[in-house]
Amino acid sequence: MKSTGVVRNLDQLGRIVLPIELRRNFELKEGDSLEIYTEGETIILKKYEPACVFCGEASGVVNFKGKNVCKECLREIKGGR
Repeated sequence: MKSTGVVRNLDQLGRIVLPIELRRNFELKEGDSLEIYTEGETIILKKYEPACVFCGEASGVVNFKGKNVCKECLREIKGGR
């Protein structure tokens, strides 16, 4: 894990502000969603990328009737295999 040297305080509601440099580096925009993971005593923030409900693939995902499905699984559903 790489340290950024940035320290932020939690406000009364438990919020922190991510510095603009981090938001730019990770292409985070206002309204983007972040996933929160833990590993031991470590908190990990990751930009949320919707994944396929069938295989978990995050690239090439389209929304089909309210569900995220990758193009490969869509081909399978259509009987293209």
